[in-house]
Amino acid sequence: MIGMKTKKVVEICIGNGEECMATNLVLNHGYQGFLFDGSEHNVEHANRFFKSKKDCLLTPPSVESAWITKDNVNDLLRNIGAQGEVDLLSLDIDGNDYYIWEAINEINPRLCVFETHDIVPGDLSITIPYEENFNWKTKEGAEPDFRSVSLLAMKKLSERKGYRLIGAHKHGFNVFFLRNDISQDIFPEVSIDHIHNNLWTKVGQQQRWPLVKDKPWVKV
Repeated sequence: MIGMKTKKVVEICIGNGEECMATNLVLNHGYQGFLFDGSEHNVEHANRFFKSKKDCLLTPPSVESAWITKDNVNDLLRNIGAQGEVDLLSLDIDGNDYYIWEAINEINPRLCVFETHDIVPGDLSITIPYEENFNWKTKEGAEPDFRSVSLLAMKKLSERKGYRLIGAHKHGFNVFFLRNDISQDIFPEVSIDHIHNNLWTKVGQQQRWPLVKDKPWVKV
């Protein structure tokens, strides 16, 4: 509905590439993909997956193995060829997401999709302390839920960068921010309460949030 302008998509991180946000755009809509993941195994799998598709035979996406930090993200984007306006930025690293989005200035996304930590109540603007090598998969017990960023924190940061919250998928943790110069008449801003009004989020806030609410979250 907002149109395809540059037909470029940047995704951080893609997992194994088979079901990431960029896959449909790359395979079926001719998008140029600039894709990253911190796992060499995932990147190898993603390269095999895309090379096996006839749609990518002539124009495969660029897939790079890299551990993304706030200090290297712009260099990585520049080196892979992602600069200026892109149609979509997807960011989902389950950790320093807030700090990475804050640092990004090499690209100017039209639409962003971020994974936020929806177990955090909607009135809290918090994230984890920045730790360059943070990896929630090394944690045990309830510790893996001490990660990422609240929706309110990502909303406030995105507003400073010129974006508004326009929606989410049905479970409320993948959220969409649209640049303010695009389609105000079609996609008005929506509330955090609207995004969090789903069963998955409500159960997470009731059962999982109490286990990590006293962790050293950073107010932003």
